[in-house]
Amino acid sequence: MVVGAGMAGVSAADKCASQGWKVAIVDALPYGGTCALRGCDPKKILRRGAEIIDGARLMRGKGIDDDGLSINWADLIKHKHGFTDPVPRNIEDRLAGKGVDTLHGLVRFTGSNSIQVGDSAYTGEHFLIATGARPRPLDFPGATHLIDSTEFLDLGVLPPRILFVGGGFVSFEFAHICARANSTPVIIDRGSRPLKAFDPDLVELLVARSEAAGIALERGTSIEFIDKSATGYQVRLVRAGQVETREFDLVVHGAGRIPDLSSLDLDAAGVAWNQHGVQVTGHLQSTTNPAVYAAGDAANSPGMPLTPVAVFEGKVAASNMLKGATMVPDYAGVPTGVFTIPELTRVGMLEHEARERGIDVDVRYSDTSGWYSSYRVGETTAAAKILINRASDQIVGAHLLGPDYGELVNLLALAMKLDLTSRQLKSMTALYPTVGSDLGSLL
Repeated sequence: MVVGAGMAGVSAADKCASQGWKVAIVDALPYGGTCALRGCDPKKILRRGAEIIDGARLMRGKGIDDDGLSINWADLIKHKHGFTDPVPRNIEDRLAGKGVDTLHGLVRFTGSNSIQVGDSAYTGEHFLIATGARPRPLDFPGATHLIDSTEFLDLGVLPPRILFVGGGFVSFEFAHICARANSTPVIIDRGSRPLKAFDPDLVELLVARSEAAGIALERGTSIEFIDKSATGYQVRLVRAGQVETREFDLVVHGAGRIPDLSSLDLDAAGVAWNQHGVQVTGHLQSTTNPAVYAAGDAANSPGMPLTPVAVFEGKVAASNMLKGATMVPDYAGVPTGVFTIPELTRVGMLEHEARERGIDVDVRYSDTSGWYSSYRVGETTAAAKILINRASDQIVGAHLLGPDYGELVNLLALAMKLDLTSRQLKSMTALYPTVGSDLGSLL
């Protein structure tokens, strides 16, 4: 029994069914999960519109006349639906074709080996919990007026004044889209440092680039309450002890997510869990109920909350069930990124993490804003910081901000996965001129 039809659950169901097991998968939402339907994929389709606008603006006076160029939001959303709408049926048909029972409905555990789906009861030998995450509850008055990322990605009309709550991935990525679609986005962050998972020096460069694009970031700012008004939402903000009320047309939740477990009645199955997910061993088996495994955002594992991590955790959990094994996922060399314009990426350790582990780290920093790959597209904000272990010449961390650096970080992730040295990487002859051909100079 797989609970949750996102990428982790689907990959596990697929694997077990291919080995002849009797498999069922269940979800109360359409099959496909957050990434394919409500997250990564549709978000990046909307970003394409913003890329076109920004690319034209960067080339203003350099051969491109961008007068009159604009995003037709309704058409862009329609383009997004062209991708997302077929996904649930395609996934369900593919699973059913492999013999998987595809179920729909709310799920709750009724015992250590049993669940209830609507009015139907099921028992299983093994269970995989892969229910993903949901927006973190917010407790200030009027928090119900916020929309989440799912609702944002389905907006028929993009209003002009938008407040994003929280300084993380969702707020920055959506704000960068809005800024190129003629909205005025504001991001508020309770702390002093947004995007805490990324290199702080590169984050500050991105913040400056964001502000130049028309995005306001207000640090040390929190919401006291929100009221609906005749013309929008009255938001009372508190910053450095000062209170201010401002009006916005839309307020968007970007203040983090938590595992979506509260409705499963895991206590009835004897499954230990907390706000970080199902308590699992290194091989993703519940610490308190051996019949239960968890993967992706639902698992309290060392893996980052990323779709590729959910997929390989789902596969590892399935393999361990099939073989009665205790294989532990390999989390080395997993890159992550925030798809702003330009994008900010990371693989491996931050600088302070490397030093705290006692690594003699060589920090190789490059301001790449004037390099050919940036000049060609008109970008003026780009930089890279690569951390090398002096003792082994191996990469322990890489942090990149720049156009198409999401592809460049993949090369560094592969190098870390295979324990390549910087000398080995520099020996590569890259296709020129490409962003990848910058790698040797960055090292």
